[in-house]
Amino acid sequence: MATHRSLRGALVGEHLAVLRSVETGAGDFRRAVGRLSTLVLTVALEGLEGTGGAVQTPVASAATERAGRITVVPVLRAGLGMLDAALDLLPDSTRVAFVGARRDETTLAPSFYLDAVPEDLSEDDVVILDVMIATGGSLAATIEVVQRRRPRSIRVAGIIAAPEGLAHIAGHFPEIVVTVAAVDERLNEFGFIVPGLGDAGDRLYGT
Repeated sequence: MATHRSLRGALVGEHLAVLRSVETGAGDFRRAVGRLSTLVLTVALEGLEGTGGAVQTPVASAATERAGRITVVPVLRAGLGMLDAALDLLPDSTRVAFVGARRDETTLAPSFYLDAVPEDLSEDDVVILDVMIATGGSLAATIEVVQRRRPRSIRVAGIIAAPEGLAHIAGHFPEIVVTVAAVDERLNEFGFIVPGLGDAGDRLYGT
């Protein structure tokens, strides 16, 4: 099974071009993140197992398949940029948990300042939202936090990833598929994705 998937097509390229441009302001940046998040999540959630049932249409009974409980986990702070799109797409029963992670800009090692994930996720399919997957350190640490809560499944949805970050996740969690809009060229010596789009959190919130 592939450990990551990336999207293709002019529509994806259009929104990526907006994100990458240094001239894009915070409002347009947020909208482009939201639109790409919808596209990425649609692919990331393919194959989600549901429960069969039926509803009555105006004409006849129709068989249905309904999703179970889903918990989304945005990695703060950039992951919040994907949250509204996720909640618009997912069932009303969807829960939101939060993980706050930052990396040391010298060592690039992650550290947590918030873990607000329910202790028992045994009935939940979990979707982790992380706009930028650079070294993969923060995402790997988040996956470990979620795994300790024993979820039914874990999926990762992001916008841009570096090959190094994807390799890190694949090496530690080969069973987890990461879906992103694009895989970029590499990391630079400072751990930033090239060509990337800069600091996603700063650009989302105009800071």
